[in-house]
Amino acid sequence: MSSKLIAVVGATGTGKSELAIGIAEYIQQLGQSAEIVNADAMQLYKGMDIGTAKLSVAERRGVPHHLIDVLDITQESTAAEYQKIAREKILQLQESGIIPIVVGGSMLYVASCLNNFEFPERDQQLRAQLESELIQYGALHMHKKLEQLDAIAASRIIPENGRRIVRALEIVMITGEPFAAALPEKTESWQTVLELGLRMDREQLLPKLEQRVAKMWQRGLVDEVSSLISLGFRDSKTASVAIGYAQALGQLDGELSEQEAIASTVQLTQRYARRQVSWFKRDERIAWLDALDSEVLSKAIDLVREDGILENRS
Repeated sequence: MSSKLIAVVGATGTGKSELAIGIAEYIQQLGQSAEIVNADAMQLYKGMDIGTAKLSVAERRGVPHHLIDVLDITQESTAAEYQKIAREKILQLQESGIIPIVVGGSMLYVASCLNNFEFPERDQQLRAQLESELIQYGALHMHKKLEQLDAIAASRIIPENGRRIVRALEIVMITGEPFAAALPEKTESWQTVLELGLRMDREQLLPKLEQRVAKMWQRGLVDEVSSLISLGFRDSKTASVAIGYAQALGQLDGELSEQEAIASTVQLTQRYARRQVSWFKRDERIAWLDALDSEVLSKAIDLVREDGILENRS
């Protein structure tokens, strides 16, 4: 059965956006339409450009991108809400004869979009209690608490990400079951999807990420964060804890030197990439491609053609 949906996933820094644009351009050359649906949690935010490696309009090369710059900095981003808006956009594009290409590495966001599972309802009282505990005791304390209740979920959430830890605790305490972020052993697809994954050897990826972080500081990440403060950045539950942004804020506040802020961001980015690799390895649908292969685009296009996604569209 041919797919009506393409996804490009993998660790940060592997070139997902470039590959997706190349695929879209190829589809356009054949007289059909393809557009990109963002699945990077932080690229949803207006003003968070440098630290999220958000492509400029020129870099998108005329390929329409959706779900970028759709949230104000103070709004909370959740996978449950993303699932709703991403699926609405995908269906809208498909009904218009456009092939959606979901692109991103935010693990739970990708899973919430592509997989069949429902998020438990929220318990506002419990959430308030957990958030109060987070403020009082800190993210590391909450991470240890989660580790006692659901070690698998704890292993997949960065200890510094207090908001995600609180949500995981809330789900575990409401349902008595493991956090929904743990994919089932057998993935159930929401739709038939051609899922392409980009991979890179650890020895090549980690230095690349270190260089990427250094470039973010060179391009003005600290100034970008400074400009967001007046918009309510400090009070944001989601944006203010993003890797790189939290460290840049720490530098502005004098809590970290520039060298310390960069080093911390490198460490967290590399750790996050390892978590992404581990997560996506579990998805049996993914056709893996070498990110550094000079023929990676042509090989991806071959997979698109073999899947029949083009020939079977109305």
